[in-house]
Amino acid sequence: MTEPADWAAVCDQARQESGYSGPEPARTVDAIGAALRLDHRAAFYAELGTLVDGAAFDVFLDHWWTQALADNARDEAAREAAIDFADLAVSLRARAADGPTYTMAEVEAMLADAS
Repeated sequence: MTEPADWAAVCDQARQESGYSGPEPARTVDAIGAALRLDHRAAFYAELGTLVDGAAFDVFLDHWWTQALADNARDEAAREAAIDFADLAVSLRARAADGPTYTMAEVEAMLADAS
């Protein structure tokens, strides 16, 4: 997992490149859970209980952090900007960590396997 200082740098870069200026919960279980709409929160905690390895946990955090950003958008334009920002931040994190990058189909398969 990326160190907090690296994550802050990634988010700063993503903000500059995407122009996103909306709310941004920390990329932690507690912050993401608190930022999600109630109808998403139950699914988040249910999925959390099924995780067994580090790679799946990173995918889990990336997915739900993006959802938390989208849930806090004030309108459709802000939601699209939040999702663009999240996609960029997650991509930059993966690249900075020299970690594996996944296609959307691979991410969806991992999430499906975890539930």
